[in-house]
Amino acid sequence: MIGGPGPASLGFGAAPLGNLFRPISDDDARAAVDAAWMAGVRYFDTAPFYGLGLSESRLGEALADRPRDSFVLSTKVGRRLLEDSRTSVDGLIDGQWALPSGRNWVRDYSRDGVLKTLEESLQRLACDRIDVVYLHDPDDHLDQVEREAAPMLAELRDQGVISAFGVGTSDWRAAARLVGSTDIDGVMIAGRWTLLDRSAAPLLECAREAGVWVVAAGPFNSGLLSRPWPEDGARFEYSPAGTALVGLARDLALACRRHGVELPDAAIQFATRTEGIVAVVAGIASAAEAVADEAAFRREIPSGLWDELDRIVRDHRGDGK
Repeated sequence: MIGGPGPASLGFGAAPLGNLFRPISDDDARAAVDAAWMAGVRYFDTAPFYGLGLSESRLGEALADRPRDSFVLSTKVGRRLLEDSRTSVDGLIDGQWALPSGRNWVRDYSRDGVLKTLEESLQRLACDRIDVVYLHDPDDHLDQVEREAAPMLAELRDQGVISAFGVGTSDWRAAARLVGSTDIDGVMIAGRWTLLDRSAAPLLECAREAGVWVVAAGPFNSGLLSRPWPEDGARFEYSPAGTALVGLARDLALACRRHGVELPDAAIQFATRTEGIVAVVAGIASAAEAVADEAAFRREIPSGLWDELDRIVRDHRGDGK
């Protein structure tokens, strides 16, 4: 299972292996996984949606020679892939994936859809089991999830087919509802419990009360916090960040420098300070990123820095909390 006694672990987010915004080669994808493995990473997360199957295929190939019991693997259901010719816009499918045309997807949170999606994921991942299955972005389909998808995944867990299931989303309200209405084991909250965005605090509280573990994904908020000095036009939630957000990120970066560390160090470690967080999953596109993220995750952060960063965020937010 993810986490366990002790501090949160670092997880490998495999969305970039699906050519997120830019193409990477098969060799570079393999090198990223190899470097993460050498750095001690043992949790790998992917989804059919990431590159419309490409991320799963590349991750499965890279992990094929690793002992299956030595790592935790998660993927997602809710977007079922189709073979369907289509045209990319500006070279990107769905505005995110640098892929050739010929693939499509549909939302499908039905019982049959869950089973079919998992079957196809197992084929692409070339493995005999998936440890954790997340309901992927079910925000506008919660009634069907509660009626069909969640009970199906609970059956698979109880039968030992999967070890656990949960919800993976950036909508903390949707996740909180499923914590209360289903038998999920965990939540992956993306970009809503970060150095910059603390909006998932109510979700963390209800998860603690329900005994549900939490994985914090997207610690760099799609790129804005990934460099020592945030650049103009850096992405926040997959779109160019506004002036105010870039200004806040730069104030955080300056505070980090005053304490002898860099912004990515604090960003990737922020969630580890929170009770109930079992892992932080960062998207990794190259061997260099894997090495840098692992080093940032282990770097010592002066205790006084956290208070200063919290104050900066409160001041920008203007609510005094």
